[in-house]
Amino acid sequence: MAHWLAERRPDDGIAAHIHRFDPRFWTVNFPRPMVASVVTTGAAALRVDAVFYRRDDLAGLIWESEDRHDHPLLTYQTARDYRGCRLSFRWRSGGVRPLDATHGPVLTIEGRDAEGTLRAWYVRLWNYAVGTPEDARIAIDFADVVGGYLLPGEADPVFAGDVDRMFFSLVPPDYDETTASLEVPAEGWVELSDIRCDGPDAVLALGETIVPAHGLEIASGYDDSYHLTPERLLRNALRLGYRGAINHYVGMSHYFRLEPWGEGAHMVSLDGGALNVAAAAWHRDFAARAEALGYELIWSLSYELFAAHCPEDWQQRAWDGAAGRTGWEPPSALLSPAKGGAMAYLRAVALAFVGIAQGAGLAVRFQVGEPWWWTMPDGRPCLYDDAARAAFGGEPVEIPDMRGALDAAQTELLDQAGVVLAASTAALTGAVKAAAPGAETLLLAYLPTILDPLAPEAKRANLPVGWARPAFDVLQLEDYDWCAAGNPAATARGVAAAEARLGYPVGDQHYLAGFVLNAEDRHQWAAIDAAAVAARARGVARTFVWALPQVMRDGFVHFDGEDAVTGFDDVSFPLALGREAEVAPEHATAIVAGAGGHEARNAAWMQARTRYDVGPGVRSEQDIAALLEFFRARIGPARGFRLRDPFDARGEDEVLGTGDGATMRFALVRRYGDVARRITRPVAGSVTVRVAGVATTGFTLEPGGHVAFDAPPPEGAGVTASFDFDVAVRFAEDRLTVSRATFRAGEAVSVPLIEVREG
Repeated sequence: MAHWLAERRPDDGIAAHIHRFDPRFWTVNFPRPMVASVVTTGAAALRVDAVFYRRDDLAGLIWESEDRHDHPLLTYQTARDYRGCRLSFRWRSGGVRPLDATHGPVLTIEGRDAEGTLRAWYVRLWNYAVGTPEDARIAIDFADVVGGYLLPGEADPVFAGDVDRMFFSLVPPDYDETTASLEVPAEGWVELSDIRCDGPDAVLALGETIVPAHGLEIASGYDDSYHLTPERLLRNALRLGYRGAINHYVGMSHYFRLEPWGEGAHMVSLDGGALNVAAAAWHRDFAARAEALGYELIWSLSYELFAAHCPEDWQQRAWDGAAGRTGWEPPSALLSPAKGGAMAYLRAVALAFVGIAQGAGLAVRFQVGEPWWWTMPDGRPCLYDDAARAAFGGEPVEIPDMRGALDAAQTELLDQAGVVLAASTAALTGAVKAAAPGAETLLLAYLPTILDPLAPEAKRANLPVGWARPAFDVLQLEDYDWCAAGNPAATARGVAAAEARLGYPVGDQHYLAGFVLNAEDRHQWAAIDAAAVAARARGVARTFVWALPQVMRDGFVHFDGEDAVTGFDDVSFPLALGREAEVAPEHATAIVAGAGGHEARNAAWMQARTRYDVGPGVRSEQDIAALLEFFRARIGPARGFRLRDPFDARGEDEVLGTGDGATMRFALVRRYGDVARRITRPVAGSVTVRVAGVATTGFTLEPGGHVAFDAPPPEGAGVTASFDFDVAVRFAEDRLTVSRATFRAGEAVSVPLIEVREG
């Protein structure tokens, strides 16, 4: 198995062609609190749905000259010159300012003029329309287009030879330039159909790479993808080799309806339904397309809401009344499991998405995502909102710091909190199963927080025994802090603790690997890919990469099938080596002698590769039978195996590196002077490690001969290891010849082996 971080679409890569303004590749953008979405409704058609909450709300339907959203292997060609293009389409709209009105729809073109100066032009669409203000044909020739409101008096000729992006602006019917809230939220829509782009520059190349289907599945989230068409998002998932299920987080900031609440504020509302029209339209299209492509959808709903729109009395609070806040910017709030209104709201949201799944013909799979009692960065638990205090008897004991020693009353409070949390998730999944009998329910638990070793009692509240099997059908485990840092030891301990506490066997578990929060940390994908591969090897039912938007941003590509190319069986050569066994390290060195006898030497290999002849170890007919069986099982030289070198099988206090306070993973090496040999097949149980000369057990030995520490060695601390090791070898030839006559004559059988490079 392997991964790759693609930087860009190769010039000679697989490509198709599209016309500019292909409906799949438009995006939307807007200011909070309004929401808009765009979906494709045909090969040449799209629809925008929007809900406006303020008088100055404005949504943009955007076409960008450079594809900044697709995976690098799937992007369309960057082309900024539109002078050879003619765009035409039918415009239909409702609930937005019409084409003929002041502040009606405008095509804003952003780029540079003929002298290279940054500027924007504003093209009033009504000047290029034929029809009515809400149903018209529009045609624009970019070689001869002018901005301005009234033509020809206010004409502003457009230079369309160096354009970054262009967008249609959509505003509510009562638009003005104040920030006042609309008395009633305004829902609007626009449809573009029969979209055509003609002319000599109308066609763009489009990346069409297809990664072979592999064993990993994908997670995604509406908060990160609301601006894209579902068709575009699913195209990326499919072509990157992800099949099976998509674990879709419905989000915490874009799906809900809002209502005016006091001075300029807006709060979540169920008035008119749980979902706003834009989110509902997007998710209906997403579900229908996923079903058509053969995907299953797991709908994920968390106990988290965008803080600016979360009612104050729904929020978890610390002892001093401070509201629980996540570290996102702007922050989200945590809903109290004890607050009936908050939990009823979540049940209504869940049922809205259940209805969308059923409408698309999908089996209902519903995940309760990371439900927990929040803990502040300074260790204060948020167990003290009014509803929680009442649930805990009215006078709960204070826990000033979860990381300190807790007494019996404090641990009892945590147990009570766990009971309340488990009851709330049971009510949520119960509502789902009542609406969709046979629905699969899943729990997503984030291990680094709920099993924080600095707060060992936190699991009482946040991994309650009320979640024990069979409370859910599937236990999903996530550990992206440990995963991205390359800390498999922490993962192993966390998984074991969750299994022991809740009782879900590995076959009833899913694992979510990742994610990379910031693009500058894209190197973390190596550790994420390794964690995903390890989870599959552990036997979990499904392994997901979290999340598709970051996969697309960073160019992450996963491949299966590498094991079939470099096959290795982790078994040892079955015969003891005789004293006459031959060991022959070899180098590849090119030597050129000059006319004066001086030599130029070029070493092609820094490390020797060793050849062996283990024939002298064959001493009996039983040995011959074992050798032949072993040779056949390896398919001759096709598969490697372990061999103990009789002359070099031990490393003593070998220097692995020096700590920098961040690196947690070091490769085992055997040093020969200045030459380091990677050790990929250490003997289990033989590895001892020292940090700054002090023995430590705080590490895990990973496959491939890597030492993964529980905590990074401090800066400047030397890391050393002692170990026994085997050599990875294979049979050197496709044929193995032995005979009784040879053996009885006392002649040694020749069994040549050759070392296999690993790591």
